[in-house]
Order: sequence, then structure tokens, then C-alpha cells
Amino acid sequence: MTWDLHADVVVVGFGAAGAAASIQARESGAEVIALDRYAGGGASALSGGVVYAGGGTSVQDLAGVRDSVEHMFEYLRKEVGDAVSTATLRRFCEESPQMIEWLQAHGVPFEASLCPYKTSYPSNRHYLYYSGSEAAGEFRAVATPAPRGHRAKGKGTSGKMLFSPLASSALSSGVHLVPQTRAVSLVVSDGRVVGVECRSMSRAPARIRMLHRRLGLLSAKPGIYAPQLRYLLERRLAHLEKRYSEVLRVEARRGVVLSAGGFVADRAMMKEHAPKYTGGIALGTAGDDGSGIMLATEIGAATDKLGNVSAWRFIVPPVPFLGSLLVDREGKRMIDESRYGAALGHAIVEQGAGRGWLLADADLVRQAKKQLPSQSTWFQRVQNAGLMRTAKRGNTVEAAARAAGVDPSGLRATVEAHNSAIAASTADPFGKHDDFRTPALKAPFTLFDAGIPAGSAVAKLMNPCPMLTLGGLVVDEETGGVKDTSGSAIPGLFAAGRTAVGLCSNSYVSGLSLADCIFSGRRAGAHATKGELRAVDADAN
Repeated sequence: MTWDLHADVVVVGFGAAGAAASIQARESGAEVIALDRYAGGGASALSGGVVYAGGGTSVQDLAGVRDSVEHMFEYLRKEVGDAVSTATLRRFCEESPQMIEWLQAHGVPFEASLCPYKTSYPSNRHYLYYSGSEAAGEFRAVATPAPRGHRAKGKGTSGKMLFSPLASSALSSGVHLVPQTRAVSLVVSDGRVVGVECRSMSRAPARIRMLHRRLGLLSAKPGIYAPQLRYLLERRLAHLEKRYSEVLRVEARRGVVLSAGGFVADRAMMKEHAPKYTGGIALGTAGDDGSGIMLATEIGAATDKLGNVSAWRFIVPPVPFLGSLLVDREGKRMIDESRYGAALGHAIVEQGAGRGWLLADADLVRQAKKQLPSQSTWFQRVQNAGLMRTAKRGNTVEAAARAAGVDPSGLRATVEAHNSAIAASTADPFGKHDDFRTPALKAPFTLFDAGIPAGSAVAKLMNPCPMLTLGGLVVDEETGGVKDTSGSAIPGLFAAGRTAVGLCSNSYVSGLSLADCIFSGRRAGAHATKGELRAVDADAN
């Protein structure tokens, strides 16, 4: 085969995982080519830029936060479950402080400004916060809680402040990025992955490449919030790629790393593997179409946990909503409402069949409205306004239930049991800590629709439920090497980020996916360089 380009390591997908893999491979002395369908960034650049880290990071130390590897490990062990082995989880926790140092060394800015209240995402005044369910009662019982959400410093959703420095560091180190290039198949020789065949726009006219780049940016954002717009842009992008792209063959002398994201943007894969998870916002770019996963499965790779999807139903800010009650159609509570929003979303989908309502009394609503302005960013205020638009009120619990379509007797029984437990100082049946328990006593009572939005795109935008796929390719946890269906490693092939099964493939808390991107990306990049060196083909260009 004639190769158009060749390197020691080829990275497919240049988001946080791909950038981390590229940098680590370069630091190990390898020549690296990174391919990206667009210009790089992927879901990482659109994210909140939160990295889950603890065990005594330098940022925690500066903020006066005491944390230990053991407490971090014990908390995450309950969240992570069997997604990775105990040894891998412990290694992640032990290496966590160094991961923050590595990110800072590559230009990612963090700040030791501790958020003084529990929130789903801090305002621009705070960059260290409780980003998971650490403070919830069932987790406090096994580990001392500590804030471990390290948000890259930057206004708004600061994913760009995580990805951009990593990308700059990768490029300045000598990584060759080939943008506007779609990987279509892996090249295998004698049972080993030796390269990637692509369709590339790299030789298209400059005006066409510029148009493709602009449409790609629009498809990412605002396309993430407007699926119909994204579909229209994707059709236009596909037309440009079909007309102007050319075959590009890239040799990998040592290894290929797949880091092309998940599959939340592919409706067929979502319908096949996670049919319950529809109606939310696909948290990712159009490139999160499962293509990285499919590249590997086409040559016999194994997958796992493809049905695991994180659906985010955030109820804070404002903080008083932690005292609300999340109920199903029968009026029964489903979960400790102080848990991270992904846990609430999971309960709504799996226990409530996609439906859920928040009950709040008059005092709680009043406190919530008072605290919202000081605790929220602009997009959280928009989301809160959307939630408020769904309010159904009544002067009795039963009247509010009838207005919302919830069983009145079931809701009354739930409220009475909740209030009686608080009055008697008995434990919450779902483990909610006393810090967050509030009796529902004062009329009017309000039920807010916290279910997965249905209907118009406006309704989904105003009261969004973002979703992220968690499963992927099965990898060797020591190397990141992709395994086939028999459990053997596929020579020359590695995977990282949401293309692979990883730390957050069972349960998501904010920052754990990006932390896993860095952890698994560095692992794959380091081990891909250790592959047997192939000589460049004699007929390579």
C-alpha cells in the first residue's frame, strides 16, 4: 500500500483524550499525527471544563481543603462500581494530584477559589467545588467529603480553557494535526493495525475548507442546542465532504489511538443500545457518532456498557431546591435529591420512565428565587426559568398533584412520611443528610416538571436534559490496548476517552469523564509508542 503520510503513532480524534494521547506520545519520543473530522476540540471544548481530581492536589491545598487518596478512592468505589478494576481506580486516585500538575504544566489554568455552596456548576467567581455526590448521606458514611471538581478557569462553560492549552501544547511539541479528515477504516496487516484510511478535505479549495470549518463550528455550537439545525448543517457538511474529499492513507509504525468520542449523536446507535434515553440534548458534537467505536468493531473489537447513558437533571442552583422532593407519577420519591444531577436523571429515566416532578412548598420556592441570582450563571438562570414555566400549584398537596397529573393520595403519603421523619429526627429513607432536609408545610405547594422534555425544541432548550454515552470499546486497563471478542489485545490498536470503557462507564459525576480522558489518553499515548517499530514502506510517499 502507498502511504500518503506516516508517523509512529496516529491519533484519531483530537479532543481532550486525543490531545493528552498526542502529548504523551511526543513526550515518549514518538512522531505523532492527529486526525480530526473538524478542527479539534470535540465534546471537550463544549464542556464545562471540569476535571475530577483529589487526594491532595495543589489546588486543594491552596484552598485549604484537606483530602486524601483513601477518601477519594472510597467515594469513587461506590460510584464507579465494576467499570474498572479496583487496582485501576486506586492508580487513578494516587496519580490524581500529579494529573493536575501535568495539566498545569501544559497551560491549563486552575484557581483555588472554593465555592461555598453546593451547585451543579459554579459561577465565574469559583473554580473548586463539590462536583459529585460526596456530601450525600450514603457517601458521607464511607468517606469524608471533599470538593474535587477542578474547573479550568474561564468564563461561561470553560471547556475551551481546558482543551485549547492542551491543543497548543501538542502542536508546539511537534504533533502534526490533520483537520477536516474523517477516518473510514483501519488498515490491518498480519493481524496488526498498521494505519488508517481516511477521507480528507486537506486538498480542497481554500474557500471550501473555510466553509466546511465554519459549518462545523456552527454544528457544534449552537447546533448542540438546536438538533434540527445540526441535522441541516450535517447534510451540507456531508455533501461538501462527498464532493471535495480525497482518500488519505496514514501509516502508524507503532500504533493507532482511537479517541473519537461516544455515540450520543448517532440516532441509530442510541435506538439500538439505549432506547430509553431520547428527548434530551446530545452532549457532544456531530462527531460523537460512534465512528471510533465502529472502526474497531469492524475488525473484531469487543464493546461493553453501551446501554449506559448519563442523563443530567440539575435542580441546583439555587441551593434550596436540594430540600425538594423528586417524585414519580404515583407521587413516590425516587432518590436522595442532594445527589449529583446525573443520579437524578438516571432515577427519572429508569424508575420514572422519563417522568419526574419536584415538590416544593411556598417557603422553599421563596428562598430559591431569592438565592438564584447570586448562585447562578446566565445559562443556569435560563434553565431555571424553563423549570419555573412548568410549575403547577395548589393550596393543598392534593390540588398541586391533580394539576400536574400526579397521584394525589400517593403524593400526600410521601409528604406526610417526609415531614414526620424530620419532626421525629429519624433518618431519611433515601439517606439524605440533615443539612439538606426541609419539611413541606406551607401552601401553596408547587410541582415542577423535572422529566425528560418532550415536545418542541424550545421546550427542550428551556428545560434541558443533556445526555452523554458512557460505554465503548473494551481495553486492557494497564495499556489502553483494545481487546477483541475473545479477550485478546488487538496489536497496534488503543483507545481512550468515551470511545473506550473507562472510569465513568457506570456512573457519571461532573469532571470524571474529562479526568478519564486525560488518564486514559496519557495511558494510550504512552503505550502506543512501545509497539514494534515498522519500517516505512518502500513505496510510501
